[in-house]
Amino acid sequence: MHPALPITLVFVGCCSNVVFLEEITKVFPNCGNLITFSAFLFNCIEGLIFTTKFLTKPTSVPIKYYLVMVTFFFVVQTLNNFTLGFNIAMPLHMIFRAGSLIASLILGVLIMKKKYKMTKYLSVVLISIGIVACTIASANQKEDLASLTGDEAYDYFIWLTGLFLLVLSLFLSARMGIFQEQTYAQYGKHPSEALFYNHFLPLPLFLFIMPDIYNSFKQFTQSDPYEVPVIGVTVPWALLWLLFNTTTQFVCIKSVFTLTTECTSLTVTLVVTLRKFISLVFSIIYFRNPFTMVHWVGAALVFIGTLMFVDVLSRFAWYRRLEALIEKKEEKAKQ
Repeated sequence: MHPALPITLVFVGCCSNVVFLEEITKVFPNCGNLITFSAFLFNCIEGLIFTTKFLTKPTSVPIKYYLVMVTFFFVVQTLNNFTLGFNIAMPLHMIFRAGSLIASLILGVLIMKKKYKMTKYLSVVLISIGIVACTIASANQKEDLASLTGDEAYDYFIWLTGLFLLVLSLFLSARMGIFQEQTYAQYGKHPSEALFYNHFLPLPLFLFIMPDIYNSFKQFTQSDPYEVPVIGVTVPWALLWLLFNTTTQFVCIKSVFTLTTECTSLTVTLVVTLRKFISLVFSIIYFRNPFTMVHWVGAALVFIGTLMFVDVLSRFAWYRRLEALIEKKEEKAKQ
């Protein structure tokens, strides 16, 4: 497959998914578990038929490794969905998740004993400053923080709880990435198989939150009717948007998994970073989310830092000269 196809599908699937997700969560902020369950179920059905041939095809990676992966995956996805019910604005949510390189670098040093160039650490500083700036700017929007119950102190506590969950999710996601890297180095990359088992094995865990899923589904069925063009069928709009969200989410994650086998990790990271930036800008403009100049500066620092981290800027001569200057100062400091 030519890399242009999965790259295009990443942008189309992931960016359109953000639209449907925010349309739904603006009306039903606590429906995250239903959205996740729908995505898992859809991926399982597709993988059961086309990838595992109804579980008759043996796995290339031992099941015990997938069990560890899916535990991480399920917890991370659940935490990300819970944060939407803690008064976390979607732009801030996306910016936090774009800062996953920070957690990856920290855990890479602590767990895998990796060493990085000074420019890597500089990029992490830029990303950290960007996230802190956006966090402070969002915290200063008192009218948004008081929108849950009218009790400003209580709503502020809820908002801080949501931030804590985002940070926890960030580090768990980074730890999952390290485990996947170690597993794939040993057994090779099998994106379709990994995609299926990452969604199939956690399905029983949804039994613990099934009442919440059922309540959200019941609310969706009671949403205003929407007449589907051409076929003339009338369905609750929330259910239709849930279908669109689920299919676009499948296209998004399937394309990312495929891209990891078709391109270098640098290209994959760059594509995902640019996708996040476009999704962020579209969310701000289309949904008119509050976004001040501080937010813009913070977002710019996050994405510039990300580009520095994956060495995209090293293609430019001025950046290579800057790296050489920093390395000389490091050598002098050691002497």
